Amino acid sequence: IDWNDMMQLNNQKGFTLVQAVFILVVLGLLGAVMVRLIGVQSSTTTFALQGARAYQAARSGLEWGAAQASAGESCDGLIIIGNFNVTVSCTSQQFTEGPIGPYDVYRINATATYGNFGSPDYISRRAEMKVGFP
Repeated sequence: IDWNDMMQLNNQKGFTLVQAVFILVVLGLLGAVMVRLIGVQSSTTTFALQGARAYQAARSGLEWGAAQASAGESCDGLIIIGNFNVTVSCTSQQFTEGPIGPYDVYRINATATYGNFGSPDYISRRAEMKVGFP
């Protein structure tokens, strides 16, 4: 082996080290991005589930309001369903149609909330329905 061949081997060893460091940095960045994406996917799934629960809590509030109205009681109130605060409000209007005597139509609104507005875990869903009673 002559002197020039030895110099080429030494230069290549340094270049291989630079390549190895570059590959490690790129793989580390890819790993960090994947961990971040998994975290985002997990939180998206959690928020979707909490949103569905909030919607069902609001629907339950509507049913509670309709039961209160059918019993002739006030259908305004705050109820707790699981971890959700459900605010129920209603208005009524009296109608008469032809031979059908006067009947009340209730417009019931229910809003289910979890957490405080502005916090990262805040969820809110609203539902509305109309129901009539003779």
